[in-house]
Amino acid sequence: MKRVFFSAFLLAAAFAVPQASAATVVAAGNVHAEQPDVPGASSKRTKAGKTTFDAKYRKVYALLQNDADLRGKIKTVARAYGIDPMHIVGAIVGEHTYNVDAYDRLQTYYVKAVSYLSSKLRFAYEGEDISDFIKRPEFADCAGKSGSYELWECRERVWNQHFRGKTVGGTSFPNDRFSATFFQPFYAGQTFGIGQLNPLTALQMSDEVHTVSGLPRLDEKDPNAVYKTIMDPDLTLPYVAATLKTSIDAYRNIAGFDISQNPGLTATLYNVGSPEARAYALKAENERRQAAGEPAKLPEENYYGWLVNDRLSELQALF
Repeated sequence: MKRVFFSAFLLAAAFAVPQASAATVVAAGNVHAEQPDVPGASSKRTKAGKTTFDAKYRKVYALLQNDADLRGKIKTVARAYGIDPMHIVGAIVGEHTYNVDAYDRLQTYYVKAVSYLSSKLRFAYEGEDISDFIKRPEFADCAGKSGSYELWECRERVWNQHFRGKTVGGTSFPNDRFSATFFQPFYAGQTFGIGQLNPLTALQMSDEVHTVSGLPRLDEKDPNAVYKTIMDPDLTLPYVAATLKTSIDAYRNIAGFDISQNPGLTATLYNVGSPEARAYALKAENERRQAAGEPAKLPEENYYGWLVNDRLSELQALF
C-alpha cells in the first residue's frame, strides 16, 4: 500500500486558486505518500473480530469479484446519477474494510432487509419521538426548507447549535451526533447494509432518490421502511450514489474543486459526512491563502479514501 497516483495536473492544481467560474479538476491519486493513521476504534473493532484490514478488504473484493449481478447494479445506478461506478465501489470497499465485514453473498443483505419489516423500531431519545422533537420552536426556521436534504441538514444544524451537549426544557441531551442520538435504535455507531448508510443520511437523500430512481420517499415516522431501504441492495445503492453525487456537487459549487475523477476523495467524504460544511471550510481556507499569496489547499483523502485510491487499478479491473 505504498503506491501513490500523482498526475501532473494534480500537482499543478496545488498552486492554482479555484475560481467560481471553473472548478479545478483533482485527478485520481493520493495527496499523502503514506496512509493517514487509522482511528483506534476501527483498529479495535477489527482486532475484536480476530481479523485484519487486509482480510476484510479481500472479503469485500471477493464479493464484488464473484457477483456479476452486483457489479451490474452498481454500473446501472452510477449511470443514473451521472457518476463513475468507482465512487460507489470506493464507498462499499471503505466501509467494509474499516467498519464491518462484508457478507459472503449479496443474498444475505436481502434476507436481513426483510427481517426489519417485522421489527418494532422507533427513532426517539429518552421517550421523545423524532417527529415530536422536530416540532420544537428551535426548528421553526427549517420549515421553509425545500427538499429533504436541505430540511434535514437544517435540522442537524439546529441540533448542533441548540441541543447537543445542552439541557433544554429539562432534558439533558448528549454531546453526540444527531444521527447517533435519535436515529440508531439498536446501538451507537450503527450502520447497516452494503452501503453502511445511517438512517439520517437516507432521510436526507430521499427526495433526490425519489426524483432520479422513482423510489418512495422515506418518512422519519416509519423507521422500519428506512431500515429496510438501508439493508436492501436494490434500494440502498441509489442512496449511496445520491450521497456521493451530493459531495461532488458541493465541492464543485462551493469550494471550486471537481473531485468527480477521484474516488478516494468521495470515499473520504462518504466516511466523514457533512460535505457542504467541509466544502465551505475549504473555500474559506483558500480565500485566506489567496489573500496571503499562498498556494491553494487541495482536498485531501483520509485513511479510508487513501486505500480506495491506492487499490483503484485493482478495483477498476473488476469493471
